[in-house]
Amino acid sequence: MIQGHGGNKQQLADRIGCRLEDIIDMSSNLNPLGPPKRIHAFIRENIHLIHALPEPDAASMSKGFAAYYGIDPGCVIAGNGTTFFIYTLPLALGAKKALILGPAYADYEDACAAHHVKTCHYLALAENNFVPDLDQLSTDAGRADLVFICNPNNPTGTLIDKQELKTLICRHPDTCFVVDESYLPFVPDAEEFSLVTQTHLPNLVVLSSMSKIFRIPGLRTGFLSGANALIRKVMLHYQPWSVNALAQAVIKDIYDHPGDILPFYRQTREFIVKERRNFIHALAGTDGIRLFDTPVYFVPARLDRILAAQLCRRVGHDKFLIRDCSNFKGLSDRFVRFSLKTNEINLALAQSIKTALAKEYN
Repeated sequence: MIQGHGGNKQQLADRIGCRLEDIIDMSSNLNPLGPPKRIHAFIRENIHLIHALPEPDAASMSKGFAAYYGIDPGCVIAGNGTTFFIYTLPLALGAKKALILGPAYADYEDACAAHHVKTCHYLALAENNFVPDLDQLSTDAGRADLVFICNPNNPTGTLIDKQELKTLICRHPDTCFVVDESYLPFVPDAEEFSLVTQTHLPNLVVLSSMSKIFRIPGLRTGFLSGANALIRKVMLHYQPWSVNALAQAVIKDIYDHPGDILPFYRQTREFIVKERRNFIHALAGTDGIRLFDTPVYFVPARLDRILAAQLCRRVGHDKFLIRDCSNFKGLSDRFVRFSLKTNEINLALAQSIKTALAKEYN
C-alpha cells in the first residue's frame, strides 16, 4: 500500500501555491546533516558506471558491510533498500502468522498481506511512553512464526535494550525475529544496542538501512544479516541485479574508507542530541501538545484540541510538511511526528506550531 508512507511535498506546494523547492520537508526521516561530502563528488565522477551491468548479487557491497562489522560475508545480503527485504521475508521464510510490534511502519503489514500471511499486532501505549511490556510481547510472539520489531521504532522512537531483545529471541527458537535497525545509527552508543553481529542466533535477521543515515534514499540500498541458513532461504528469492551499479559503487566506497564512518556517525549523533533538546525546549509549556522525547532525530507528539490533519494544514501555510500519524495502526488522528533539521528551521517550525495551537486557546 503505497499510501502508507509520509507526506506529499508536491500536494502541499500545489495547495498553497508555491514552488516545490520552497517546501520544508519535516515528514521524512533522513539525516539532517545530509550525506558525507565525498558522496556527491563520487557520484559525479562515477556516473559512467550506469553504462554497464552491476554485480548480480552486489557481493562487493556485502563484503564491505561484513568487514566493517566483523561478520562472515556469507551472513550478509545487499539489497535494493530494506523494503526489498521486508517484502521478501514473509515469502522466503514460509510464514503463516506474523506479529508486528507497533505502532509501526506500514510496510511490515503490507508485505505480509502481499503474501497472504496473517498478521496481529502488539501495540505499545502512549500512556507508557510507547515502552512495550516484553512479557506480553513474548506471549504474543509464541503464537507467531515471524515477528517484526523496529529498534528504535518508527514512529515512536522507542529503543529496546539489546540483552532484552536477545532474551526474547532465544525464548522462542521456532519463531523468526526480524529486527529493523534502520534508525539505530542515529542513537548515541548505537553499537551497544545493535544485533547485527549476532549471526549465531538461528532465528534472527537484522535489517540495516544506508538510506537514512547517509541520506541517499534515492539510491535504494540496505542490508540483511543473519544466520547462514536464513540467508540461503532469502537468496532463493533474490533477483539478480537488484542493486543498481551506481548504488553498489557508492556503498563500496563508503566501506572502503571505514575510518570515516564512525566520525560521521558521531557528528550526526551530537548534532541530533543538541537539536532535539533545543526543539523540545522551544515547545516546553505550549498548551495543546505533548512531545515524546526519543533517542533519535524524529519527535512524535500528541495533540489535545485539534486533529493531526488540522495542525498539518496550519503549519503547511508556513511551508512546513510534517507527518500526520493517523495512518499508523495503534495511533489516532491526534498524533504527528516532526523530523528535525537545522536549528534555524527547527525553531521556525516550533514557532509555527505555537501559532497554530494558540488559535485553540485564545
